[in-house]
Amino acid sequence: MGIIATQSLKNIIYTYLGFFIGAINTLFLYTKFLSDDYYGLVGYMLSLAYVIMPLMSFGMHNTLIKFYSSFKTKVALNSFLTLMLVFPIFIIVPLVLIAYFSHDTLANFLSKENEIIKGYLWHTFIIAIALAYFEVFFAWAKVQMHTVFGNFMKEVFHRMVTMLLLFALYFETINLDQFMAGLVVIYVLRMFIMQVYAFSIKFPVITFKRISGLSSILKYSALIIVAGLIATQLLDIDKVMMGQYLNPIRNIAYYNVAVFIATVIAVPQRAMHQLLSPMSAKYLNDRNFELLEDLYKRSSLNLFVVAGLIFLLIILNINQLYLVIDKEYSVGLYVVLLISISKLYDSLLGSNNAILFNSDYYRLVLVIGVIIIAVMIFLNILFIPLFGINGAAIATFVAVLLYNSIKLYFVYRKFKMFPFTVSTFKIGSLLCVSALLFYFWEFPFHPVINIGLKSFLITALYTFSVYKFNLSEDITHLINKFLKLK
Repeated sequence: MGIIATQSLKNIIYTYLGFFIGAINTLFLYTKFLSDDYYGLVGYMLSLAYVIMPLMSFGMHNTLIKFYSSFKTKVALNSFLTLMLVFPIFIIVPLVLIAYFSHDTLANFLSKENEIIKGYLWHTFIIAIALAYFEVFFAWAKVQMHTVFGNFMKEVFHRMVTMLLLFALYFETINLDQFMAGLVVIYVLRMFIMQVYAFSIKFPVITFKRISGLSSILKYSALIIVAGLIATQLLDIDKVMMGQYLNPIRNIAYYNVAVFIATVIAVPQRAMHQLLSPMSAKYLNDRNFELLEDLYKRSSLNLFVVAGLIFLLIILNINQLYLVIDKEYSVGLYVVLLISISKLYDSLLGSNNAILFNSDYYRLVLVIGVIIIAVMIFLNILFIPLFGINGAAIATFVAVLLYNSIKLYFVYRKFKMFPFTVSTFKIGSLLCVSALLFYFWEFPFHPVINIGLKSFLITALYTFSVYKFNLSEDITHLINKFLKLK
């Protein structure tokens, strides 16, 4: 876990910095500087871009990670990397032409409930293309075990520049249309910066030679599109569907804030995944199942410890947090609770996804994922008209619960690996005790002071318990190193 611990720690710092800036943007600046309708539009536009992004990239970023270590000669490797760079163009160009010639039809369909969507279809397409190639260039750096700068660009850069745009809008340096165009420029610029960095690590040698196993690579890429669509739809399809079923569009703004709060739980997992995926792929390619299982158990335990603390800080402070943001947004309270539980379950699985999607069993998992997405879409259609944003949260919660449980069973069945240990259940008990102890305890001060005091007490008790009972060897080791430095 040495290289993982070192780079993951840096990634976590950058990811939390990004989420801190994102929290200011999402919880305060967007809510104050944009109307609720336009904030809802931004959420819809970005969610739709993320939904179609896997198709734009044709899964090449995942394919690059899976197959990179299997090429042993320079010519073969350069031919493979050339394919990774060029192939998405053959997907993007036809999609752009389709969008161009059927623009009015698409725009009318998407804006059926909210007319405001109609004028921003091209914004969404360009952002989706930028997202696709950003992921390809980021994967290029990942396979060289350089993840920190890419993680900074992925988590911090666009949020930092968006903050500047929001202030420019507030001080009337730019108008609303320029702000929306500026969002597109941010994602395009981020893509180009990532390209320069990736090529500085390993400059591409364009080589068009026959690639061994090309059919397997393209089959994997085609199927991994489905995996990408599953992952993004589990995250974003609810917002897209709310744009179709809920009017006014400001409901997406309320939902977006609630989901952002809950998504903070997933930050450590996102940071660690940058290295878990290439390392799991290497262990699978080398058939080193002993190290693969060790990685599985350690990643699950460490992520559960860290994500568990964040889960507590969110659910035990959420009422006070909504007093700080805006009471109107508190309609998303149950959304926060349900999405938080689903994110905690995601973290509990550790490197589960990295194992499955880099193994030979990814096809069956994708079939299951397609079924889960169909279930999720059905539940959204059923619950959104009945329960509004809470209905979307219920649909997402049920879908994630089913999908993760099936994946957990599948890894156990095929690899005879289970991520849980005795410490897992001890941490679960600690979370339950902490939640019961602090949930009904509120200080009679200003909400910001209440959140600070309560968070300090929760963190101190939780960290002391984890360290005292050595619930995670890796975390205990990091704390000991920190104490020695002091």
